[in-house]
Amino acid sequence: MFVEIVDPAGGIRFQAELMGAEALTAPTPLALLSHGNGGSYRIYRALCAALVEAGWVVAAFDHPGNHRKDDRLKGSQQNLEDRPRHVSLLIDAVLARLPIAPRRIAVIGHSLGGYTALALAGGRGHTRERQPLTLQPDPRVQALVLLAPAVFWFGAPDALRAVSVPVLVLEGEHDEVTPAWHGQLVADGVADPHQVTRRSEAGAGHFSFITPFPPALRRPEFPPANDPEGFDREAFHRRYPAEVVAFLNRVLPAPAA
Repeated sequence: MFVEIVDPAGGIRFQAELMGAEALTAPTPLALLSHGNGGSYRIYRALCAALVEAGWVVAAFDHPGNHRKDDRLKGSQQNLEDRPRHVSLLIDAVLARLPIAPRRIAVIGHSLGGYTALALAGGRGHTRERQPLTLQPDPRVQALVLLAPAVFWFGAPDALRAVSVPVLVLEGEHDEVTPAWHGQLVADGVADPHQVTRRSEAGAGHFSFITPFPPALRRPEFPPANDPEGFDREAFHRRYPAEVVAFLNRVLPAPAA
């Protein structure tokens, strides 16, 4: 099902898809997906399917002004401030429509989506010019999954100290876009390092977390479709969604019957 979201701050309207939301009767866990810079939520199909199959509702949308068909806000301060707010507005919309378990709400973010997730969990960011970003944390977010996260904006001392929820960080061994120091910054910066589960996937690159593209699109001039030599993205996507589901079910368990 689809819902329309209105951002009163800018009068922007956008559509979000709620997957696994049909005929719910009992409180259900909610995962919100934030895609990477200039991307789309539609390129994480295996991950969304695994979550829905495990009983989660997945809420996802294309970030206005920063998706594959309209990327006019790329690199702007407005985009950094809009992204987390739009996820919070989506949480509002879902809670108004569906029986969601309030203590089982997670945000999954790839690349710049990782920044978005951390901002929602209390990260205090800044621009590349060291100007503070206006960000509003959302206490309803109870866990994060960061896939090859881009976290440059949280480099200031104590920028992530308010992040206290469980975090799964999955990285690519050969990621040249967000190399290992991004994940290390998260592990070192949050309130309790024991809340961070961090793993590097051998052979993977930055875009390996995106659903495999058809062979015709695997061209050198289209980086999202390509992986480091020898990496099997298809096999990875048969494994890693289950790892995400297992983490979320562990840190946000269903209440005992």
